Amino acid sequence: MPLGWIVLLVAKCIFAATPTISAVGSKLFTSDGNQFYIKGIAYQLISTDPLIDTDQCKRDAQQMKDLGANSIRVYHVDPAGDHQGCMDAFADAGIYLFVDLDDFPTQIQPDKPAWNQSQLAAFSAVMDEFQKYDNTALFFVGNEVLTTAEVSNAAPYVKAAVRDMKAYRDSKKYRKIPIGYSAADVPGLRPMLQNYLACGDNDAERAEFYSLNVYEWCGDSSYDGSGYSELQKNATGYNIPIFVSETGCRFSRPRLFTDQAAIFGPEMSGTWSGAIVYEWIQEVNDYGLIIYGTMVDPQVSTDALDGYPRSGTPSTISPDYENLKSQWATLSPTGVKLSAYTNSAKLTPPACPTSTAGGWIVNGNAALPIIGQTLDSAATASGGATKPTATGSASQATASATASATGGGTTTGGKEVAGMCLALLGVMLCFMIWL
Repeated sequence: MPLGWIVLLVAKCIFAATPTISAVGSKLFTSDGNQFYIKGIAYQLISTDPLIDTDQCKRDAQQMKDLGANSIRVYHVDPAGDHQGCMDAFADAGIYLFVDLDDFPTQIQPDKPAWNQSQLAAFSAVMDEFQKYDNTALFFVGNEVLTTAEVSNAAPYVKAAVRDMKAYRDSKKYRKIPIGYSAADVPGLRPMLQNYLACGDNDAERAEFYSLNVYEWCGDSSYDGSGYSELQKNATGYNIPIFVSETGCRFSRPRLFTDQAAIFGPEMSGTWSGAIVYEWIQEVNDYGLIIYGTMVDPQVSTDALDGYPRSGTPSTISPDYENLKSQWATLSPTGVKLSAYTNSAKLTPPACPTSTAGGWIVNGNAALPIIGQTLDSAATASGGATKPTATGSASQATASATASATGGGTTTGGKEVAGMCLALLGVMLCFMIWL
């Protein structure tokens, strides 16, 4: 093989590696030093796992590229599935994965919150599977666990899940993929929940990002009229990245997505890291941006749910798709380079919220639950968050999950791939010289 061909092949190998995402201070950055802003789409074609049909992923990835998306959020996956084809398809389109670690059987319940060994092992299995892909951006430990202030005593279990999944990730020497939470935008929980997950002196217990599912901006609303100004007020000076993990109010038609100009504009882009729009596929809830052909009888076709096909060539839904595409096309905040970012050293965790009568009921300074503990409501506000029903600690839980969860090994990140490519180049050059 000519030397020039060898150099070109190795160069392609090096530069094909996808830049990884990390959280630094209150912002997201790519491994090549650029601030990352999320232009995402919620993507859950089927209830089990939409990332195992490579051909469908290829079709959708190219359509999302046309839309201007750089991220997808997937709520449920099967860690035993083969995801290589889909992850490659999205990586080729410049699209990152934001994935939830929980599933219907393992999610933290608001009325009877728990964080146990089975949940830890299940979360770990998902992490084991997806940490190996460079375009995995971050992990959620939960989605809208708390929907009222009355169930805020579930918050310590969410934070305990963050603590133990961070410990598990680090014990396995995985890439530091950020771990955090996606919250319902509940006025009765503002800003206590976001402050609670980011507060405290122990960095091992703090979330590495916080996100909100926000549907306040309907139609051609405004920064002040929608309540976005209040969201910005609560997030100003926040010590970890914050972004919108769902948006796209449908109560005023057509959807204009004018909130994107606020999120990516001067009002919010200095604080917020972008937004994920709900959702890709059209369903009964009528939030879709595309549809796979005409509706069918779900009793006849197995490739349908409530009459909507779950695969095929995506056809855009007008004018919603075009409206979002036109918004994103004009919104490209430059942000700050990692090399010039100095605010992270100045950011301090917020004060942990205290319990208030008729509202937030958690003492933010109380010890987090250990693995296997259950809720003692009477103790939550007074300082003892839980009533022990099992022995253990965060470190013991991590060690146990390490032994029991599927998968393992270290990350196959871009730096490692580049390193292997350079090593290969050295061997080949030596071989050519020897010849």
